Amino acid sequence: MIVVARPGIDTETIRYDSGMQKVAGGKRGYHQYCGLASALDILGERWTLLVVRELLMGPRRYSELLADLPGIGTNLLAERLKFLVEHGVVRQIDVRGTGSRLSYELTGTGQRLRPAVLGLAQWGMDFVGELAAEDTVRPHWGFLAVEAMIDPARVPPFDESYEFHVDSEVFHIAVTGDTARAIRGPAASPTMIATTDAATFVQIGSGRVTPFIAVIQGKLKLEGDAEAVVRCCDLLGLETTATAPVPPR
Repeated sequence: MIVVARPGIDTETIRYDSGMQKVAGGKRGYHQYCGLASALDILGERWTLLVVRELLMGPRRYSELLADLPGIGTNLLAERLKFLVEHGVVRQIDVRGTGSRLSYELTGTGQRLRPAVLGLAQWGMDFVGELAAEDTVRPHWGFLAVEAMIDPARVPPFDESYEFHVDSEVFHIAVTGDTARAIRGPAASPTMIATTDAATFVQIGSGRVTPFIAVIQGKLKLEGDAEAVVRCCDLLGLETTATAPVPPR
């Protein structure tokens, strides 16, 4: 095992063994003729999927990515972005058309990661523990959490919308026909409005706290039609009882 320490970025441990070797650009490769192994050759390095998560929200400037990925270090972020650009997952764009203040966005290839990333986010909810002092939480992560939690088999038979205010972020679920979509920004005429903070939102999504308990604790405010609240909870797989289930470990 070789430990590589670089100023200003994470300490990285690089293992050299019969199953993993260094590939071009200093990355590690599995050298297995398999789709999953090939995917991990691109996405398996620490922080890479979190960079993708941020870009699923839309184009982001370098400074925005650095602010919302505390602990990554500027050198490591630059390295991860360069690698993703080289492999056609991310591209640089000139949002303002001025040639400066370039942003990064996912390519079509990168956008195809959305179902996989959302699936991992939903799966990971089972392992969310108590919020620690060193943990970071961002309100816009709530948008991806809601998108991941939507159960297509539980779409209600009504055209309606559910609006969420998570700290400074506003987004909603639009139910139309037999589909439900998570959309950034406010709804035109929401049948339910939920207001909470980002940490409580994660706790509700992970099943550690039910919406009912969060309301009692004063951490969640629900406005609108009571039956719409129940339909929204059912769509997201949330308990509407007072007792939260014990999350699996």
